[in-house]
Amino acid sequence: MTNPQDPQDPQDAPGGTGSVAPPPPGCPARGGPSPLYGPRFLRNPTESYQRMRHDHGQVAPVLLEADIPAWLVLGYRETRQILGDTQTYGRDPRRWNRWDEVPSDWPLMPWVAYSPMLHFTEGDEHRRRSAAVSEALSIIDHFELRAHCERFADSLIDQFAGSGKADLVFDYVYSVPALAIGMMFGVPEDQLDDLARALTASLDSNEDPIPAQQRAAGIVARLVTAKRDAPGLDVTSRFIQNSPDLTDEQLVGDIMVAMVAGFPATSYWIGTTVRLMLTDTRFAVTLAGGRRSIGEAMTEVLWAESPVPNIIGRFATRDTMLGGQRIRAGDLLVLSLAAANTDPLLWADTTAGFAGNNAYLSFTGGDYGCPAGAPDLAKTIAETAIEVLLDRVPDLTLAVEPEELEWVDSLWCRAPSSLPVTFTPTHLNAG
Repeated sequence: MTNPQDPQDPQDAPGGTGSVAPPPPGCPARGGPSPLYGPRFLRNPTESYQRMRHDHGQVAPVLLEADIPAWLVLGYRETRQILGDTQTYGRDPRRWNRWDEVPSDWPLMPWVAYSPMLHFTEGDEHRRRSAAVSEALSIIDHFELRAHCERFADSLIDQFAGSGKADLVFDYVYSVPALAIGMMFGVPEDQLDDLARALTASLDSNEDPIPAQQRAAGIVARLVTAKRDAPGLDVTSRFIQNSPDLTDEQLVGDIMVAMVAGFPATSYWIGTTVRLMLTDTRFAVTLAGGRRSIGEAMTEVLWAESPVPNIIGRFATRDTMLGGQRIRAGDLLVLSLAAANTDPLLWADTTAGFAGNNAYLSFTGGDYGCPAGAPDLAKTIAETAIEVLLDRVPDLTLAVEPEELEWVDSLWCRAPSSLPVTFTPTHLNAG
């Protein structure tokens, strides 16, 4: 969804100027394509973005798994240009000019192999189907959602509150959004854990994403069948009712797109925000009381640690120039939301903080941005989960040194892989 407070140009945002000029052709500083996989990149993606920007400017040649060539878009201006120009940068992967180089078991195949899913459609069809998702999401009442999230959060905290220790990633961070989104879509409670694990594994570079996506699709297919026979007051039922022309395959695909966009990203947002509040004194000093600090921490994470740092992809419909690079028709472009959000041309001084500025690209934008209403629903879930956690466990303390925390090894997500904490044991339920 395009944020209503987004600037139309980087010059409207803090520190915005023009594009970074890449080194001239033939300059040794350009170097070769950078791999977007392996320990060097995954352990310090920020350093890799900086190096690529220095060597190539705002658009850099990269290699995906199996050394498949692509472009990584690093600049804020260039990313916004792609998001707003669907005529030049399409979503149909059948345009890709590298299919003859892609192995059949390629780990990224689920995200580029064409299917009738919403995110591969274009033009009027895409706008129609995206509007149907937005309309279905609109039935969710934010006050009721918050109440459900509070109940889910309290129930989860009850399970570890008496022990005085927990790993918040495994005991809390993934569970609250899974329960909330499952409730929104009408997923049976006994299938929520399986669906959450499958959706998460489909984004994890340490897992095999193809069977994970197939498991998730099986759960959603059964959900669609059940809701067609016995509709309820949930997003899935409403979407089916609003989309009588879609096949079962299309319904399953579109619902999966909405779930994938909502569940893992919201979990990453919660986990990274809690990590920030436990490790940064600007937030930790008010951990037990200042509710304003939660919102500020959440906003800073969207700018500085985008929960979905990179998205694949766009396919050039014609030869063009972008960020000083010659893009050929059929080239694949990966959008680095993390690099764009921290573009030095956008932020001359990030130490000034990000409070009050909502022009981040973490929810992308344009026709392929998050459906209308989805970011607000994610914010309600994440904010409630963090608020209840800090209310119930006000003396939450990280159990390891901050530098010992590790991140999920994935190009597509940015989140701590664990959050071990200690606190004063209690058996009292706040509710």
